[in-house]
Order: sequence, then structure tokens, then C-alpha cells
Amino acid sequence: MKKPEPSLFAPPESAQPLAARMRPRALEEFLGQEQLLGPGKALGELIRRGEVGSMIFWGPPGSGKTTLALLLAQYTDREFVPFSAVTEGVPRVREVIREAEDRLAQHGRRTILFCDEIHRFNKAQQDAFLPHVERGTIALIGATTENPSFEITGALLSRTRVFVLEPLTEEDLRTLVLRALGDEERGLGKLGLTLEDDALALLVREADGDARRALQALEASAEYQLGEPQARRVISAAVIADALQRRFARYDKGGEEHYNLISALHKAMRGSDPDGSLYWLARMIDGGEDPLYIARRVVRAASEDVGLADPRALDVALAAKDALHFLGQPEGELALAEAVVYIATAPKSNRVYEAWGRSLAAAREHPAEPVPLHIRNAPTALMKELGYGAGYQYAHTVPEAYLPQEYLPERLRGSKYYEPGPFGFEKDVAKRIAWWQELKRRASQETRQPSEPDDQQQG
Repeated sequence: MKKPEPSLFAPPESAQPLAARMRPRALEEFLGQEQLLGPGKALGELIRRGEVGSMIFWGPPGSGKTTLALLLAQYTDREFVPFSAVTEGVPRVREVIREAEDRLAQHGRRTILFCDEIHRFNKAQQDAFLPHVERGTIALIGATTENPSFEITGALLSRTRVFVLEPLTEEDLRTLVLRALGDEERGLGKLGLTLEDDALALLVREADGDARRALQALEASAEYQLGEPQARRVISAAVIADALQRRFARYDKGGEEHYNLISALHKAMRGSDPDGSLYWLARMIDGGEDPLYIARRVVRAASEDVGLADPRALDVALAAKDALHFLGQPEGELALAEAVVYIATAPKSNRVYEAWGRSLAAAREHPAEPVPLHIRNAPTALMKELGYGAGYQYAHTVPEAYLPQEYLPERLRGSKYYEPGPFGFEKDVAKRIAWWQELKRRASQETRQPSEPDDQQQG
């Protein structure tokens, strides 16, 4: 393994933020991502062996994407060229490629092009990397907080390995904060600061697994104490809370998190968990999601997962949608919360959902079955002469408003698409169906009985 070269990292200067000064200089200092860097794990072995290819680092902010790219360059003795998709474009890519070609030809040294926020490149811009990745002119390392499946072209994905980084654990963050607090060379060790236990607990909890956020809050808290004598430089939970200020929801209305959260909301309602349902609803609303988009999913859950177990659920969901239109935000959000709780606590049945699926399958398998003559419309004399409507029995001519007759095409007679469930209102539906079936059975017996003596005589 090649020994790390500290010169690849910027020297510790007071002008640099604490998060930059505390960036790990060796793999042993790196915290978290054991699933990638632990013994025998793919990325750790690549770095230790000094091997590198093009890859995508996908993970939340502050999980170590940039640091891992720097370590790769350091352990493989390659030139590290940072590049931001936010501020730079394809012309800069071409310039980097020319420099990489010259560096390889003149000095035999290869280049790592680190593209931060690579998901901000459009598809055509991403394609600009392809020939250079294929030729090995550069090793492309892209960092993204968005799902590469949605944001990276298939052609580029097929030429890279994707490594998924997780948020840091609270234990990792605690180690990082204490390391920064005691490090006299790069951290805050010379300031004589003391961090109260409850302040440390608050910081690692509220940082949301983001190392950068934790160190920024620690640095801001330290600045509050610089006017105090060293003996009184104590960082309290109140100071940490002020430094953290308001956490912004990690939510992208157009990306993977959008689909993750709406899926979580739907599944919590289906799973009859009102608390989980309200939490995911609040996450989406607080993240700026269009409440009418949520309302559409709530209506879908009412019909798909509650169904006829409680027909009122669909009324409540549609009423919530109307209330949102009428009241707007934030007042209309309460109606949406009411609908979510109603659906979460309602009895569940997907029998209508399943019956609809079976009915569609039957319609596609038998798309041309003729309508039985007795239930055809007969608006003209000719159609009546041809037998249209002949034999149809009007149900309201009998007290029960039910006359047994066939409504399915002949080939499909006897098919069962809907079977009511055992919960909620569907118990009553099952009783009704059983009652109609009993009436049909009796009518069938009455129809057969007059012919039975004749059959016996013939026998």
C-alpha cells in the first residue's frame, strides 16, 4: 500500500472551515461506511490496493463522498481534479481532459476527475464523459445525493461502479466531534473548550448523520465562547441549539425521496398505523410537497386498501381534497391529516382492487364475447325482432327487486371476480350476496321441479 501524501491536502489554515481542516488524511481516520470500507469490502480493498476505476458515490450530505475521492487519489498517486456540475460545464470538461492527456503523455501520471453534484448535469452533458472514461484518459468519480438510477444516464452507469454511502451513526458523529474538540493542530484543541454532555447528545442527534453539519455547528458554537476566559468556555445545549438553528427537511420533490416518502405514507395507512401515517404526511408537507398530490394518493389508498370494508373512507378522502381546494394552506392540511388518520384506522380490504384486476384480465383474455341477447339494448323494431332484449326480467317487478338471470357472456358464466372480505361493511356485502345466491338457488329448483315427474315417467 502506498503511503499517504499529506501534500495532496490543503494545509491547516485558520481561514479554512473546521470541516475542511478535519477531513481525514488517511483511511484509518475515516469514520463510518463500514459496509464499503471494512475488511474484505469492495471499496476498501480497491483503495488499499491502489486500484481505481470510474465510480459513482451516492449518499446524503456529509457522508464522506469527497473525502473518499481524495483518499482514492492519494492512495493511487493520481492527480485529483475537482469539478462542480453547479458552476462548471462541458467546456471545462474538455480543458480537464486536455490537461489529463498531457499529464499522462509527459509524466505518466493518471488523473481522477471528481465531479461533485454530477446529477445536475443533463443527459447530453453526462455523455461528454463517455469517450474519455472508455479510453481511460480519466477515472471519473461522481458524487451525488440523488438516486443514480433516475439521474445518471444508462450509458454512464454501465461504465461505472455505484457505491452507496449511508448517513453517519450518532456514535461516529460523537467520535468526530470529540476528535475536533481535542485536536490542537487542525481542530479546536487550543481554545480550551468544554462541551457539556447534553450539548454533545443534542449535536450528534440533530446533525442527521451529516458530519459537515455537526462540525459547522460545533465551530459556530465555539465562536460564541471566544470572548470568555478559557476557564469559562463551556458549550451548553442552548448554544448548540442556537447554532444548529432550524433543520431543513431532506426532501426532493422530483427525486427518489419524493417517491420514498409517498410510498412510506401509503404503506403506513395500509398498515393501520396512524402515527406513522401522520409523520410521513408531515414530512412531505414540511418539505414543500404539493398537498393535492398527497390528496390523490390518499384517495387511492381509500379505494385500494379500505375499499368496501368502509365505503365512507372514500367520501372522507374526497372531502379532504375539496377542503384543500377551498381553504388552501395551511388550514386545509388539517383536513388531509383527518383523512389520513381515518384511512389508517379503517378496516382494510383490497377485495375490490383484486376483483378489478381479475375483471381486466378476463376482458383482455376474452375481448370479443357477445353480450347475451336478453340484456342487449333494443331501441328499434328490427332489433326486437332479432331477439334483442327478449327474456329480460325487470328486477323491480318483485318485492325483493331480484330476479335470477345471467349477465356474463356464456363462455364466462360461473366466473367469480369479487369475493367480499370478512371485515367492516364487507361482512354485510357478503350477507347480501349470499341472500341473492339463495334466491337464485330456490328459483332454479322451482324451475326444475315441474319437469321432474315427466322425467320419472319417461324413465
